[in-house]
Amino acid sequence: MSLYQVQKLIYQLNRDPRTQQRYESERAAVLAEYELTVEERGALEKPDIGLLYVLGVNGQLLMHFAALHKIEWTDYLERMRVGLKTHGAVREGVYASTGYEGVEAHDARLKAEREKH
Repeated sequence: MSLYQVQKLIYQLNRDPRTQQRYESERAAVLAEYELTVEERGALEKPDIGLLYVLGVNGQLLMHFAALHKIEWTDYLERMRVGLKTHGAVREGVYASTGYEGVEAHDARLKAEREKH
């Protein structure tokens, strides 16, 4: 399962300073250690937060990955919105669309998250 591999890599990057250093200095070698599709690899290299979100990466993992890349919170949210507009609904994982699609589903999740706080 490829999504698992993407999330496993992001989890390691979020937790392990050594993996972070290797990712900066030898990114291709680090990515080669995981079974990734061409699309996933490109999204991780860029990083394309919107595409990673659409691919199904868990938001908790993704927000720390974005922070690692010095992406501010509001920019992170906007990149997810752009990802939905560009790539369509979330394809798999816990954020996969279940009743309604794309940006509307994302906006509803964001609104619910804001109302909690």
